[in-house]
Amino acid sequence: MTAPVKRSIVVAGHQTSISLEKPFWEALAGLAKSRDMSLNKLVTEIDRHREGNLSSTLRVYVLKSLQEQNK
Repeated sequence: MTAPVKRSIVVAGHQTSISLEKPFWEALAGLAKSRDMSLNKLVTEIDRHREGNLSSTLRVYVLKSLQEQNK
């Protein structure tokens, strides 16, 4: 297990801090790259559809994305 890493990111034009473990940051960056978009844009899109905590929503998004790739 790795400790959460806090990063500043721009979400919908507003700067915010998000804490995620390093593997989740790496996976999000890879997903953004594979979709030919910036990390900020990907997180903004995910944020538009969330109902709870952003960090938790991002973790679930990464998990679901990786599960879809492995089907």
